[in-house]
Amino acid sequence: MSQKAAESRTPDESKLNFKEAFSSFTADDLSKVKEFYVDKLSLNVTESKEGLAIRFKNGQNIFIYPKPDHQPAAFTVLNLQVDDIDKAVDALTANGITFERYEGEIRTDDKGIFRGSEKGQGPDIAWFKDPAGNIISVVKAGN
Repeated sequence: MSQKAAESRTPDESKLNFKEAFSSFTADDLSKVKEFYVDKLSLNVTESKEGLAIRFKNGQNIFIYPKPDHQPAAFTVLNLQVDDIDKAVDALTANGITFERYEGEIRTDDKGIFRGSEKGQGPDIAWFKDPAGNIISVVKAGN
C-alpha cells in the first residue's frame, strides 16, 4: 500500500453532514423485550410500528427492531455506564437479572463482575442477557 493510500482522509463536511448517530439491534419478541427494558432496567422506551426506541438523558438513542429469525449477537450490543458497578449489579440482581459467569481471561467474581481495573485489563464490567439473548453490560464509568 502506498504512503498516500495509507493516510487517513477527512471527509468534506459540506458533502457529509451527519446530524447524529444511533445504534440498533434485533429481537424476536418486542413485547417481552420492552417489558424487560422498562421494568427491569427502568429505561425510557417508546414503541412504534418499526420497533422500540430507548432514549437516554444525554440524548443518545438505541433502536431495537423485530426480526423473526433473530439470532443474538456473540458480543455485547449495549453497554450501560454506571458510577458504582457493585451497587448497579446488586440493584439489577434484586430486579431479577442474572449475570453471566465467565472463566479464563475475563473471569468474573461471585457477583458476575470482571474486575479489569484491578488487573490493568480494562474496565470493571458485568454482562447479562435480555429476553432475546442479546448481551448487555453494566460498565463502571471512568475506568
